[in-house]
Amino acid sequence: MSTPIVKDVSNALNTLTGGRVPQDGDLFSCKNPFVVIKSSSIPGKEVMEIPGLVYGDRDKKVKKLAVLMTLNESHIELAGSLGVDALVAHHPVADAANSGGVTLKNYLGLYDIALFELHEAFHGLHPGIPYLHGHKAFRSEIAYAGIPGNIMFVGKTMEEVNTLGDMVKRINDFMGMNTEEELLASERQVRKCNEILETNTSTRSYILAGEEDKPVNNVLHIFPHTGFNVDHLEMALKEHPEVDTLLATISRVKSDHPLVDKCRELGLNLVIGNSHAMEILENGLPLAKALDRLLPGVEVMIFRERVTAVPLQDCGSEGIQNYADMICDNYLVK
Repeated sequence: MSTPIVKDVSNALNTLTGGRVPQDGDLFSCKNPFVVIKSSSIPGKEVMEIPGLVYGDRDKKVKKLAVLMTLNESHIELAGSLGVDALVAHHPVADAANSGGVTLKNYLGLYDIALFELHEAFHGLHPGIPYLHGHKAFRSEIAYAGIPGNIMFVGKTMEEVNTLGDMVKRINDFMGMNTEEELLASERQVRKCNEILETNTSTRSYILAGEEDKPVNNVLHIFPHTGFNVDHLEMALKEHPEVDTLLATISRVKSDHPLVDKCRELGLNLVIGNSHAMEILENGLPLAKALDRLLPGVEVMIFRERVTAVPLQDCGSEGIQNYADMICDNYLVK
């Protein structure tokens, strides 16, 4: 069996997306709806999503591949140290922003790493996120109200999910929250700092409107950071008046958000599900499994992240604290 090459990875991504990856000559033809520009109208900060190969030699052999969510310099360094030949990032990448302030070409070229991205082109391919949250979606939108990336599901709860409490427990069990809590407890002990906080445990699922024993049957599943707003909620409820629960995942809303006020006004339950930090399991793991099936002979691994918050005076060794004080006092605050 011959060793797969970068082109084979591109073909695998095109296969698992059902042809959503642009082919040669089609990238800027405006024919592919998954080649989109994301912009907040902040000058110079827009980025174009390009499903598939971003950088690398198409004929390069790929023996080891890693799937990750959002590329940064830590991933590039890890890939370089492990001999990873190709990285598949879920989120779109941009020069400097995702490569430690330098150009992608220079950094990736240094370690001979090919880079792929697969964001909107991967969305809507599977019912996994609704499944993990305890409902079976019968309607899936990836551009609700004509907004690219404004994902919305409408679903009916599974037989084993009868209450809001059932839904939250299911989510936390799938995500292995007990293990995440044990990891955090161990880190606090090793570092002798009980004030360390961590993303996965800090953003766990909870009920924002409703009680644990409140029944749940029909779910409107949204992703607040994609632009879903009160107008969209009212429109969706007109289309699906049977909905009793609003489920917000990937991102969440605060207690004073207009969506929360509207839910309380209408008597809707509101559950906060997984945060974006768990998407590596929701989308990244299935993507990695698919690549593993389609690329025999390639070692596929997952690059996970744990982001921690540490009090300033407890960060690092005594030596590095002294170093930081010296730099601060002698060069930064004179």
